[in-house]
Amino acid sequence: MTLHIAHARVRVGERLLVDGVDCTVPAGQVGGLLGPNGSGKSTLLRLVAGVVPAGSQRHEAPGQLRLHGTDLDALARRDRARRVALVEQEQPSDVELTVREAVHLGRTPHQGRWSSGTPRDTDVVERALAAVDLTGMADRLLPTLSGGERQRVHLARALAQEPELLLLDEPTNHLDVHAQLTALQLVRQLADHGVTALVALHDLNLAAAYCDHLVLLAGGRVVAAGPVAEVLVPEVLDPVYRVRTTVLTHPVTGRPVLTFEPADAGTTREVPGHVTAHRVLQTTA
Repeated sequence: MTLHIAHARVRVGERLLVDGVDCTVPAGQVGGLLGPNGSGKSTLLRLVAGVVPAGSQRHEAPGQLRLHGTDLDALARRDRARRVALVEQEQPSDVELTVREAVHLGRTPHQGRWSSGTPRDTDVVERALAAVDLTGMADRLLPTLSGGERQRVHLARALAQEPELLLLDEPTNHLDVHAQLTALQLVRQLADHGVTALVALHDLNLAAAYCDHLVLLAGGRVVAAGPVAEVLVPEVLDPVYRVRTTVLTHPVTGRPVLTFEPADAGTTREVPGHVTAHRVLQTTA
């Protein structure tokens, strides 16, 4: 399911958190959402999911958010939740629910008001638990888990929604190296089976390793968008992150591997108003 975002804007008070963002993530692809802290990544993901910040105002435009041609804003909340799942950076984890009960919440959009679940719901939940290696912890209470374990619970809950579009905000937060790679390999596998993913990441090397396309934000605007090899280049990254980037090539995958040094304050280039590798993400051959 292709995601089209057009003229997306979110304002809180006098501040534009997202300012005229346009991008497309092709069906069955992993799109990486990059940018420094405060660049608008989380706000954009929440906008697509239908969860906007308290006190915010949106600039509405026809066809602003479309998933395979369907206007997401026109869908009822339950219908939208059947198609779009969001995993945020911070979610309540002090509730007295077991891991299995928390993951089962992902089935809520698919159930009737008084339904307690069907055998299929149970099967979906168990498969989601297995996918993130939490089967052995299914009866543990959420407050007893580590930050990384809770992050995996929230990912399993999103998988239980069986979404067409998976939105992930820093899904590798709190995870050790093995868990980071496992989580992103899972996202990669979901995309290979037709799920479209948009993933906000701080680690540019993880983005290089697992994403098909990238959108780089700065100050709420798109600075660059396109294939990985065209966005992860010094002339794009250095002014945005205020670093000096060296791009190497992974000897096995052929994908970019990046190293960074702090840029001298006096020689940091100004962030360009618009440096676009491909203004709209496109599938590469």
